[in-house]
Amino acid sequence: LLDQAIQVQQPQGRSFTPGEEKLAQHVKVVLRDTETVWTELFRQMGKQYRAPTMVLFTGTTPSPCGMASAATGPFYCPADEKIYIDLGFYEQLERRFGAPGDFAQAYVLAHEVGHHVQKLLGITSYFEQYRRRLTPRARNALTVRLELQADFLAGVWAHHEQRKYNTLEPGDFEEAIRAAGAIGDDVLQKQTQGYVVPDAFTHGTAEQRIRWFNLGFQSGDLNEGGTFDNDQFLKIEMGR
Repeated sequence: LLDQAIQVQQPQGRSFTPGEEKLAQHVKVVLRDTETVWTELFRQMGKQYRAPTMVLFTGTTPSPCGMASAATGPFYCPADEKIYIDLGFYEQLERRFGAPGDFAQAYVLAHEVGHHVQKLLGITSYFEQYRRRLTPRARNALTVRLELQADFLAGVWAHHEQRKYNTLEPGDFEEAIRAAGAIGDDVLQKQTQGYVVPDAFTHGTAEQRIRWFNLGFQSGDLNEGGTFDNDQFLKIEMGR
């Protein structure tokens, strides 16, 4: 992985703590592994993979898609093809969401890489063109599909990562499943407001997130990932 693919922003007035440094090193390795897998998968499709840049920081940092922070959670910005990760989010993942472990952390990053894959395949631009014609409710439903497909793509990466390197240890897959379930919209809404509003979902329920990640992990087949099945444009884009 080229050094320029990772931008590290040290906290103002201090260095990373040993814990933050350990996290940074781990996600760098995961990013490198995603590049290896997706380069090969794109080659099989007759395409060239262009790796995203990862920005590691603590606190806040600006992006073309808005301010990034632990509160916003990790996100991918299509405008600059960068993944923004506040290392403090991983502490939240463990303490607030009860989803510790290296592979839970890897799943979070692989989901954001999935959004980058969507951009490279042209899915994101189709999504943006299509959503402008929709009602807010339908737009929300389409956004959920985009997120579930990113979960599926994270599973595809994990499938090929395991087949190539055999790196998963007992319990690793369960860590990712626990993380996917812990950040489902229904779970988060229940925690924060005590009730669930499906029309306000942005990423999908815990069950949906687990199901789509698991489908990608079990199949490793991009053609299984049409969470936009009612929309023919995605089938064309995914070669279906």
